[in-house]
Amino acid sequence: MPVRIIESTASAYRYPLLVKNILITPLIYSPDQEIVYSDKTRYSYRTLVQRIGRLANALEKLGVDQGDTVAVMDWDSHRYLECFFAVPMMGAVLHTVNIRLSKEQLIYTINHAKDDIILVNADFIPLLESVKDRFQTVKKIILLKDHDQPPDTPLQLDGEYEEILAESDTEYDFSDFDENTMATTFYTTGTTGLPKGVYFSHRQLVLHTYATIAALCVHNLHATVTPKDVYMPLTPMFHVHAWGIPYVMTLMGTKQVYPGRYEPEKLLRLIEKERVTFSHCVPTILFMLLSNPVVKHVDLSGWKVVIGGAALSKQLCKAGCELGINVYAAYGLSETCPVLTVANLKSHMLNWDLDRQLDFRCRTGLPISDVQMKIVDVNGASLPHDGRSVGEILVRTPWLTQGYVNDPQRAEELWQGGWLHTGDMGFIDPEGYLKITDRLKDIIKTGGEWISSLQLEDIITQHEAVSEAAVIGVLDEKWGERPLAVVVLKKEFAEKITEDDIRAFFMKFVKKGAIPKYGVPERVVFTDAIPKTSVGKIDKKTIRQQYA
Repeated sequence: MPVRIIESTASAYRYPLLVKNILITPLIYSPDQEIVYSDKTRYSYRTLVQRIGRLANALEKLGVDQGDTVAVMDWDSHRYLECFFAVPMMGAVLHTVNIRLSKEQLIYTINHAKDDIILVNADFIPLLESVKDRFQTVKKIILLKDHDQPPDTPLQLDGEYEEILAESDTEYDFSDFDENTMATTFYTTGTTGLPKGVYFSHRQLVLHTYATIAALCVHNLHATVTPKDVYMPLTPMFHVHAWGIPYVMTLMGTKQVYPGRYEPEKLLRLIEKERVTFSHCVPTILFMLLSNPVVKHVDLSGWKVVIGGAALSKQLCKAGCELGINVYAAYGLSETCPVLTVANLKSHMLNWDLDRQLDFRCRTGLPISDVQMKIVDVNGASLPHDGRSVGEILVRTPWLTQGYVNDPQRAEELWQGGWLHTGDMGFIDPEGYLKITDRLKDIIKTGGEWISSLQLEDIITQHEAVSEAAVIGVLDEKWGERPLAVVVLKKEFAEKITEDDIRAFFMKFVKKGAIPKYGVPERVVFTDAIPKTSVGKIDKKTIRQQYA
């Protein structure tokens, strides 16, 4: 017998899952809650909704229609939040431009996304000037500025953000349309080839918002987030919609603080001044804040920080927790909107001492609602959740990108067999926690055996003299590959630590049985800085090129 599809009466309203409906709840529960931009702007949710209406009217006057693409190049700001809503609510597509791309990558993404209008912060005018003669679809450029002095530029500017908003009405008729309409797009840079464009629909953004709220709020465990929290993202808003959390916090009616440019001292002062209680970032940002001298004079107790984008080391997690910060990990990809797992501690773990909790805080967590996940071997066979069997992580959820923009071949590779292939290796333990052991491309293959570069990095950063570290595999005639460690020492240990000291430290873990002897790095290179990607992750592609 077939399934029975419900019948809708002729007058029934088929409620589409659209981004505009996220704004309904905060206007009921917390219309006077604050949106803050650094030390420059402060207004209520009522004003936010009015400015979203003004922006939509202004864009329409500039010629933006449904299906057009509006690009944004800005620091984390209230303006960006307004664009998160106004552009997709019009039926247009929001392109969040990575402001740290190279010139060639920048113009490729602008043309590939077919941007019609670009909203650009004055700070990025020189970057845009460098590619202006290669625009293929750009029709107009709108200036965003934080200072009165206009930039001296050969670019033809078609208005200034605050001026076009002031000239526009607050009311805009955001019509209904298909919930599968594309809402956002952005580009993810891989280790090879040109940037890949991912895209998400209204339905996907709304479902991701609901599921993330459930993961952060309903379990009432060690780091529950509520509307009483104060939110400040430390993940760029161009990077997977700041992990989608601005949509979550808007629906909850939470006070939101947008910091602008990331400057350690300013960020720490903002956390203290605005009493920020919830943030998310990559490990390098938290490390940057904890290494700043100002941290000694700022009370960070009560601050919840979710770490993603790269592995959370036990050393960094412990350093944060010892300052009263509630640090824990989460996991996702650009292609997954992004949240897949969150490292919530289960109730029986809450009374454990910190050292025992670290294992689970630093794991990539438990799947959030509506995430299906499995670990498979090289033949695609599912592996047991025994905490030992390592394989590639495959996922299904309602909010995964359905492909890459104009790139069907790589899209099919991503979705081979009807599961999204993350390219990450890991295991799932009997408690259900996922642990990423490495990127598939970063695993070191030595003498026919695999060793996790992430595991080696976690060990080396536990050394008292080590500030940061990265481990890669380098070619070796005998073994195929051997581990090479790139190390940044703390200032007080500079020139006092040798390669032999680091290898001797690794041998302690060999004797414990934590790693095999072939996991001890063949070489240790000391350096002043480790290359980072545009979103603050360790750039192993560049490191491999440097030490090839």
